Amino acid sequence: MGKVSVIIYIAVAVVLLLLISRSNNKSQGGRHRHRRLKLRSNFTFAPPADPHHQHNRAAFDPLVADIERKREDKQWEHHYFQTHHPELHSDSNPSKAAQGHDASEPEWEDFMDAEDYLNNEEKFNVTYRLILLFPKIDVDPVDGYVSEGELTEWNLQQGQKEVLHRTEREMEAHDKNKDGFVSFAEYEAPSWVKSSDNASFGYDMGWWKEEHFNASDADGDGLLNITEFNDFLHPADTNNPRLLRWLCQEEIRERDSDRDGKVNFKEFFHGIFDMVRNYDEEGNHSLHESDDLVEAPAKKLFAQLDKDGDGYLSDVELLPIIGKIHPSERYYAKQQSEYIMQQADTNKDGRLTLTEMIENPYVFYSAVFNEDDDDDYGYHDEFR
Repeated sequence: MGKVSVIIYIAVAVVLLLLISRSNNKSQGGRHRHRRLKLRSNFTFAPPADPHHQHNRAAFDPLVADIERKREDKQWEHHYFQTHHPELHSDSNPSKAAQGHDASEPEWEDFMDAEDYLNNEEKFNVTYRLILLFPKIDVDPVDGYVSEGELTEWNLQQGQKEVLHRTEREMEAHDKNKDGFVSFAEYEAPSWVKSSDNASFGYDMGWWKEEHFNASDADGDGLLNITEFNDFLHPADTNNPRLLRWLCQEEIRERDSDRDGKVNFKEFFHGIFDMVRNYDEEGNHSLHESDDLVEAPAKKLFAQLDKDGDGYLSDVELLPIIGKIHPSERYYAKQQSEYIMQQADTNKDGRLTLTEMIENPYVFYSAVFNEDDDDDYGYHDEFR
């Protein structure tokens, strides 16, 4: 059955390539479809606007993701040399300064050549890539169509690989004795946390502190393995009940303006409820709705969560909605899939054929397109 599916895919692909080639030849006098692909840069050591909700959209194509990760690794190593070996960049060392860097320092700038690779159709052809990827996405069931669910699972897999790769680099930096674990003594908060006004980012609370670390330590051995350290860095995606409880406690601390240890309706309404509503409605509601219109559903939800009826929400009572306050990687994967389906599902039957994917290639690769060509092609940057 597997061999038959592969043969069918190849046959369909060949026919599609012929049709597309013929169509492109006919439209040579029209608008040129090609836009220059440009690698993204998710790499930063600057503080995020909100440490609870920082998210970088993963590339749809694993090959593009691999190129981006390699370039980001070089940037990471470049920064590491600058921060941990300042003598290599010191003006007091003329020979090093003249060279600009030590001979052993990674040349991460060389990865700019990757963009030339992506824009060489003989080396990286978007149509060929989609033909290759289609059967890897069409798996449940294998029926010649890609459903929104299949696309979500694919995007989730790519996102999880991206997150884990970042965690592995972080562990490499913090695991001083190279035993495969990170202790709290080994862990150092990001440099921008230590050098900035922590209160302005909410870091005077539990983030990056021992309480957060201990909640991430699922087996209680005082050390974080790679899974626990990944949860520590990305608590929204954890299955650890202790860490989820800590996340609720942190939310209480942040929203509790009168410092009574609980969240009253006013504190819930002016903060938490907006995030829950954004999650449920995905921003479809009007930003200009009056408080009177929003207050009724807010009171209803508050009453549902307030199990003991005391007029306050405790950390335990926040557990049912913590996944909406801190969306997981699956949430973003689903958003990405819904956007792709909206743009590429030409006949609006709720699924994608290989033809539809090939006819809408820039929907899948839009995150790496050069913004200079946006106006001509209806570029969307929802996931940048």
